[in-house]
Amino acid sequence: MSDLTQAQKAQQVREMDLLRFATAGSVDDGKSTLIGRLLLDSKSIFEDQLEAVEATSTAKGYDYTDLALLTDGLRSEREQGITIDVAYRYFATPTRKFIIADTPGHVQYTRNMVTGASTADLGLVLVDARQGLTEQSRRHAVILSLLRVPHLVLAVNKMDLVDFSEEVYEKIHSEFTQFATKLNIPDLEVIPISALQGDNVVNRSENMPWYSGPTLMHHLEHVHVASDRDLVDVRFPVQYVVRPKSDEHHDYRGYGGMVAGGVLKPGDEVVVLPSGMTSKIAGIDLFDQEISEAFPPMSVTVRLEDDVDVSRGDMIARPANAPKPSQDIDAMVCWMTNEPLRPRQKLAIKHTTRSARTLVKDIQYRLDVNTLHRDQETKELGLNEIGRVQLRTTVPLLCDPYSKNRTTGSFILIDEATGVTVGAGMINSGS
Repeated sequence: MSDLTQAQKAQQVREMDLLRFATAGSVDDGKSTLIGRLLLDSKSIFEDQLEAVEATSTAKGYDYTDLALLTDGLRSEREQGITIDVAYRYFATPTRKFIIADTPGHVQYTRNMVTGASTADLGLVLVDARQGLTEQSRRHAVILSLLRVPHLVLAVNKMDLVDFSEEVYEKIHSEFTQFATKLNIPDLEVIPISALQGDNVVNRSENMPWYSGPTLMHHLEHVHVASDRDLVDVRFPVQYVVRPKSDEHHDYRGYGGMVAGGVLKPGDEVVVLPSGMTSKIAGIDLFDQEISEAFPPMSVTVRLEDDVDVSRGDMIARPANAPKPSQDIDAMVCWMTNEPLRPRQKLAIKHTTRSARTLVKDIQYRLDVNTLHRDQETKELGLNEIGRVQLRTTVPLLCDPYSKNRTTGSFILIDEATGVTVGAGMINSGS
């Protein structure tokens, strides 16, 4: 990338040095307090916000600052003391930028958790040291595993309420590690913390000298996520065709979108799917500058040497390892609406930038996310349930298994009558 300007290099660093993480935990495990602590100790809140929280805490008669007030934004959440919807929070340290998806813990809000965790690089599951692992803790880990979130942190919270006991921590650590062997969790870290007092959140705790691992913030700042994305198989779903109206650029024709996989470089031979037409990359533009390569998750404009027919919904790939167009899709689906999903149902489907219609051919089983039991007798999926579904689409989808590429391996299902998103899918295979 030697021909990049300093500004472009800085822009790419800013784009890549971002960690998206999703928090999950049962009611009163302290998620909102932990996020408040991260915001406070990373100096990511304004003084007037802190003053308002301190004043509210005092008015309630607390002898501490209720940091949960920084994050539980909905009035109904504050009144009930639970998190209902996915709340996104942003903060930064000199090392990295962060986007937090604060997801609900209740089983009836599973769909909200799936939404918040679907784009996460890391999942942060909180457990109360006094309660140990609960059914909800296991369910959160299962969902994060299903969504192929590559990094998982188990934060054992409220250690101050168990006298910072190493024995309590080791028991939870051992139990969860054993449970995690049944799941697909490539990277697991277990950290004892006290969100209320700040132990091992940003600063190392003097109350737990027996713990030699990283603090939560240190782990979040240094966990390696760049290699989690597929940098081998080129996948570039075309979002729109760029044809400037000005006389200066009257012959310019580019294809805008976000790189979903692989590395694109000028001179590379590519194939446009589904037409199968081949060409070479003439250039790659980022804003108004030409760059020497593009990789996930950069949003760029690709120019081709030949005037081939390319439109929204097409995909640019490498001829040697292009995705196979598939109309019969085998997928895990999380159902997100009250009206159940049943065989023979017709829905709209959106996959990357391509839209189509689909028929539900069969529901093979419903997965119990608490026990991993597969209920093969089920004939439908209800609200917040996850199951294995067979679909037949009206046009071929250019897809990959979700385990290989989380962008080209996922889709959403839409009610054609209302336009409401009713399901989220993770592709096992296509044919």
